[in-house]
Amino acid sequence: MSEPEVITRIEGSVGRITLNRPQALHALTTNMCRLMTESLVTWIDDPKVRLVLIDHAGDRGFCAGGDIRMLAESGAADGKLAREFFFIEYRLNALLHDYPKTLVAIMDGVTMGGGVGVSRPCRFRVATERTTFAMPETGIGLFPDVGGGWYLSRMSDHIGLWLALTGARIKAADCELTCIATDYVESAQIPSLKAAILADPDAIETVLTEFEGDAGRPPLAAHIDEIAHLFAGDSVEAIVAALNAADTDWARDQLAILATKSPQTMKVAFHQLKLGGAMTRFADNMAMEYRIGARVVQRHDFLEGVRAVILDKDNAPRWEPPTLEAVSEALIEGIFAPLPSVDEWTPLP
Repeated sequence: MSEPEVITRIEGSVGRITLNRPQALHALTTNMCRLMTESLVTWIDDPKVRLVLIDHAGDRGFCAGGDIRMLAESGAADGKLAREFFFIEYRLNALLHDYPKTLVAIMDGVTMGGGVGVSRPCRFRVATERTTFAMPETGIGLFPDVGGGWYLSRMSDHIGLWLALTGARIKAADCELTCIATDYVESAQIPSLKAAILADPDAIETVLTEFEGDAGRPPLAAHIDEIAHLFAGDSVEAIVAALNAADTDWARDQLAILATKSPQTMKVAFHQLKLGGAMTRFADNMAMEYRIGARVVQRHDFLEGVRAVILDKDNAPRWEPPTLEAVSEALIEGIFAPLPSVDEWTPLP
C-alpha cells in the first residue's frame, strides 16, 4: 500500500501533521486538506493536545502550493473538482486562522501558494536557509488565494501587494523582515528543534529562542522605501506608470517582471487585496476568494498559464485580454460577484 499523503498523529502532548507527498513537493490535494481538517477538528477538544506542529517529510520543501494540474484539468471541463478543492482548502485555511491552540509550522524549503495558506495562520513560523517564499499565481493566471487578500493586504509599505503582483521569491532573512517568518533556525538544527518542542511544548517560545540562528541581512530592506512609494497607486496602471517614471534599475526590473504576468490576474489581485484589507472577518475574505477561484479556474488565462509554465514550459503565455487597459471593470466585477446562494463558500459549522 502507498503511504498516506498526510501523516497525522499525537506524540506526547503534541498533535503532529506531516505533509507526505514529497514527489510533488507536497502540493496539496483535496484529500490532504480533508485529512488535516479532520485531525485539527478532533484535537480541538482533546485535552492531551497542547500544541500542533506542522512539517513535511523529506528534504525537498514544505509545500509548493496546490495540485495545479488537477485544477487545470477540472477547469478545462466543468470545474467541479476544482471548486471542491477550493471549498475544502479554504475551510482548512479558516480553521487554522481561528484555531484555539498554538500552531507551529516548519517552513524548511519551498513555501508557496497553498503552503502559505497552511503556514501563515500559525503563531510560530520557522524559516531555514532553504526557505523560499512566494505567491506566484499571477504568472499562471490564477490569483494569490488561501487568505492572500487578508494577509498580504495587512503587510506594511505595500510589500504584500508587491509580492502579489510580481510573484517575487524571497528567502529567510526577508521572510523575517516582513514577519512572514517569526523565527530562523538552521536546517541542520530542525530535528533537534522538533525533539525539544515534543519534550516541552509549553516552553515553545523558550525553545525557539534557544535554537534561533542568524538569517543574515535581508536584501529586501534596500527596496522597502521604493516599494512603499511606487506600489502605492490606486490601480495597477498607476503602479506601472510610477515604475516607468522612477526610471531606476530596480523599477525597470519590476516592470519587466510585471510584463510577463496575466493582466487579468494582476487586476484581480489588486482588487482582492483592496477588499480584503477592509474586511473585519477572515471568513468573509475566504468567501470572496472562493467566488474568485470558482470563476478564474475556468477562464482562459489560468488554462493558458498552466500550459505555458507547467505543461509545455515555453514560458510564453498568450494572455486574454493581453493588456491592463483591455481588462474592463465589468470583467473584474463579474469575477468578484456573489455566487448563487447554494454555491457560496461557508466555513466549517
